[in-house]
Amino acid sequence: MTDDISASRGLAGWLRDNRLSFACTSYQTGLLVLVGSHPEGAVAVSRCAFDRAMGLAWRPGRLYLAGRREIWRLENILPPGEQDDAGHDAVFVPRNAQITGDLDIHEMGVTRGGQIVFVNTAYSCLATPSIRHSFRPLWKPDFISRLTPEDRCHLNGVAFGADGEPAFVTAAGRSDIVGGWRDQRRDGGLIIDVATGATVADGLSMPHSPRLVGRNLFFLESGRGQIVRFNLDTSERRDVAFCPGFLRGLSIHNGHALVTLSKPREETFAGLPIDKQISIGGGTPWCGVMVVELASGNIIEWLRFHGPQSELFDIVAMPEILCPSAVAPRSAEADRMLTFDSLPVLAVRALGEMA
Repeated sequence: MTDDISASRGLAGWLRDNRLSFACTSYQTGLLVLVGSHPEGAVAVSRCAFDRAMGLAWRPGRLYLAGRREIWRLENILPPGEQDDAGHDAVFVPRNAQITGDLDIHEMGVTRGGQIVFVNTAYSCLATPSIRHSFRPLWKPDFISRLTPEDRCHLNGVAFGADGEPAFVTAAGRSDIVGGWRDQRRDGGLIIDVATGATVADGLSMPHSPRLVGRNLFFLESGRGQIVRFNLDTSERRDVAFCPGFLRGLSIHNGHALVTLSKPREETFAGLPIDKQISIGGGTPWCGVMVVELASGNIIEWLRFHGPQSELFDIVAMPEILCPSAVAPRSAEADRMLTFDSLPVLAVRALGEMA
C-alpha cells in the first residue's frame, strides 16, 4: 500500500479467507483501483488511469469499465494458477474499446447471452452498444416522454435477475424535464420494475446500486448513508447499516456488502439527511470501501483513501483472484504488453509442411 491509503488490520486476511479481490473506480481522479492481498499478508493495491472511470461489470477473467466516451473490455492474460514476476495472479489488459461518446454511463452488466446492458444516465434509459451508432436503447421509464441527453430523472443503477436480464432500476426522481431530479433529491427517489414499469418503492433519498439476492433487493439510499434491504414479497424496507459517506457502488459476496463511500462535493450533502446524521455522530465523511456483514449490519473491514482522493464510484467483487493488477490504455506498459494465442497442433503441422 501507499501512504495515501489505510486499511483495517483484518482486510487482507478477510480477502484471503474469502478468496476474493475487488475493483473500484473513481471518475474524479480517473482511476481503476484493484485491491487484493499479498501472500505474506499485506493489502495489495494496483491503480491505473482510465479517463472518467465509472461503471464496472465483472465476468470471470474479464472486466468491463465505462469511461468518458467508451466501454473498455479488459482481459486477464495470465493462465489459471500462474503469477507474474510481481506475484499478481491476474493482469487485466485493455483489449477492446467500444466508442459511445459521453453518455454518463453509471452502471452496467452482462446478460447470460453476452449482451452488455448499461444505464445511460444522460438519456434516461437502459441501452446496449451499437455497431453503427452511439447506443441502442432497450428500455426507459414510462414517465420519460422522449430520449434526449438531459439527465431528466438521474437513472443510475440496475439490478439483474436470476435469468441474467435487467430486473430493477433506481432513479433519483420522477422527472421529465432537464435535470428535474435535482429538486427531488431529498425524498423523490424510486425503484422501478423493468418488466412491468411499475414503481415498487418510492420516497427514497438518492437511491443507487440495486442488487437482487433471492427475493431481497439491496440498494444504497445515498441521501441517508444507508444500505437498505427491500423485500419484494412484503414490501418491507429495512436499514442494514449506516456508512459515513455518499454511497454509490455496491457488490454483494457471500453474505457481505462491499460499498464505496465518497466525501461530499460542494452542496452534495446540502439538504440531505446524511449531513445531519454524520454531524450527530461526531464524525467526518469518508472516501473508501467498507465491508458490511448483511446479517448483523456490522462494518467488519474497511479501506480508506486520504489526500486528494475524495470520491469513489462503482465496485465489483472478483472471486478466486487474490492479487490482481491492470494496465492502462495508451501507456508504455500497454505498448510492451504483447501476448498471442498458441497455434493449434494441426495449424503448426500445416505450416511445417508448407516450409
